Amino acid sequence: MPVQQLILRNPFVVRAVERARQSLPATRAFAQRLGPGLITGAADDDPSGIATYSQAGSQFRFGLVWTLLLTTPLMIGIQMLSARIGWATGKGLGANIARLCPRWLTMSLVALLVVANTINIAADIGAMAEAARLLVGGHRSLFIVGFGTVCVLGQVFFSYERSVRILKWLTLALFSYFAVVMVVQVPWQQAAVESLQPWSFFPANAKASDYASMVVAVLGTTISPYLFFWQAAQEVEDNHGRPDAAQLRLVPSYAQEHLYRIKQDTYFGMGLSNIIALCIVLSTAVTLNMHGITSIQTSSEAAEALRPVAGEFAFAIFALGIIGTGLLAVPVLAGSAAYAVSEVFGWKASLSHGFHEARGFYAIIIAATGIGSLMSVFELDPIKALVWSAIVNGVISVPIMVVMMWIGQSVRVMGEYTISQRHRFFGWAATLVMAIAVVMMLVTG
Repeated sequence: MPVQQLILRNPFVVRAVERARQSLPATRAFAQRLGPGLITGAADDDPSGIATYSQAGSQFRFGLVWTLLLTTPLMIGIQMLSARIGWATGKGLGANIARLCPRWLTMSLVALLVVANTINIAADIGAMAEAARLLVGGHRSLFIVGFGTVCVLGQVFFSYERSVRILKWLTLALFSYFAVVMVVQVPWQQAAVESLQPWSFFPANAKASDYASMVVAVLGTTISPYLFFWQAAQEVEDNHGRPDAAQLRLVPSYAQEHLYRIKQDTYFGMGLSNIIALCIVLSTAVTLNMHGITSIQTSSEAAEALRPVAGEFAFAIFALGIIGTGLLAVPVLAGSAAYAVSEVFGWKASLSHGFHEARGFYAIIIAATGIGSLMSVFELDPIKALVWSAIVNGVISVPIMVVMMWIGQSVRVMGEYTISQRHRFFGWAATLVMAIAVVMMLVTG
């Protein structure tokens, strides 16, 4: 009897195949529930974020792991609020802020968001180009132009549904960092001890101000305003795909089902985001810090430093992850800026519209990506880009989060879908943590 038939007749194999068949519909249904939350969480681990987490691991080893544990529930809370606002009101965050805040404040916040996103795009495209150059050789500027063009064309010519499918597939790039952690040998007990008692394992040459600055950088990277605008806008886009969504929101069973979907989607997306961040911190702590490499400035430098320590495979996987996450994050950064501006000015704001239907919306996407690409071509200092982006994000995150909490608690805006007491606790806790982080950034800066 052929070997294949023997294997297929094995009772253990038969039971395993049957369990897989039974679980397939449930798995497919869960995957279909994932969307705005998954993409938003994955976009948070962009090349700039990878650089920040790599700096944390290489400089302080396991001493900043606690920040990721702290920010996970806070990140979930504030992103669920963003999604809930978009779903319950049928309008994006920019439109809701404009409804409640003075015009000058709304315009100032949106302008700063566009500036921060453009700087972030520049840093991300530059990191992607450098990673590609390390992998295959070639001229950095050509990769910058190529990546910038791909990101723009994808948003201009693909429908919303197709864009979402592509972005969901790109989230698989994050799993490359699971592979890196599997390749290196993490001393889990040491990691747990140092993460719980970071002050006991400071490097001899480390300054308290450097540690405080890195805490702020990790917080600012994890909880960023562009994520708020993007997830709220994606819930609005999903509503546009259902013409009867406004009427169905009045049906209790429908509302309960969709709020549960938002919860699942956000929990999974933000949880995955912070697990990937943890993998990056752990892998760079083991491969770089423990081998005396404590000064990493960019994500591509982290990938290159991995090569002699962890081998070609770890280097290649890390570098490919930078490119994959960048292709996901740049459209989210440009898109969130376009949604915010368009909502404030009352323009059509949707990836479902063609270019001629929403010219202002697509003009912002093209401008943000184009200017970011030009800044990368002229070799914008990556450290300065990260610093300035963190500063601008820090300045605008707190007032935006305060307004979001105000909206979430407003019966006039949210109707019967105001946030619960538990949700209010985590939302205000996230706002307080970000306010403290901004104060620390200004004091230590």
